[in-house]
Amino acid sequence: MSEHDIKRFLIAQEQLPDNFPTHRHHSKFWESLGRVVGTFGFLEEVLGRAIFALSSTRTYEEDEIDSAYEKWLPKLERSLYDQLGGLIDSFGKEVREHPKSTITDIDDLVTDLKEASKLRNVLCHGSWRPPDDSGASEPLFVNRQLEIFDTKVDCAFLNQVQMDAARLACSVINTVTHMGFQFPGSSGPGVEIWKNKKTQ
Repeated sequence: MSEHDIKRFLIAQEQLPDNFPTHRHHSKFWESLGRVVGTFGFLEEVLGRAIFALSSTRTYEEDEIDSAYEKWLPKLERSLYDQLGGLIDSFGKEVREHPKSTITDIDDLVTDLKEASKLRNVLCHGSWRPPDDSGASEPLFVNRQLEIFDTKVDCAFLNQVQMDAARLACSVINTVTHMGFQFPGSSGPGVEIWKNKKTQ
């Protein structure tokens, strides 16, 4: 085929439906999905704050202080930008290594967080296919192990995931507050770790 035989085309963007490419789903679907994404964002923030709380309330022997302090700032910085999987690993490590941790089911909590993380990746990064007659949609998503997500998702599914993610966030907060500390950034009960200007 010669260069002058090629027919070239462009998308007529002015003819696309409103809200393309999300126009085929009901707005309630997108609201539910948005609430899930927002809750996972909150969970990530909570994990970062918990890492701060746990790492800042540990006690060290005199000869460990300098080394611990040197590692502390990079740890806190990483908790600001780390992805959910990394935050979960760091959080689990902090809870296990904290001498005053009172949570006995940390392995179960970390497992639940990791399972939720897998679903979060699907919901946040999937490309949503047109819904079926019941409003359920199957996102196109393939993970690093080349596993294809093949579950149809509807509002009820999304609402359940949102509630589960909120429950996990509360469980993470409990790992700090159950030790008697106020969760950083909150005005809740407990010994204050960090002065929160917004709650003063």
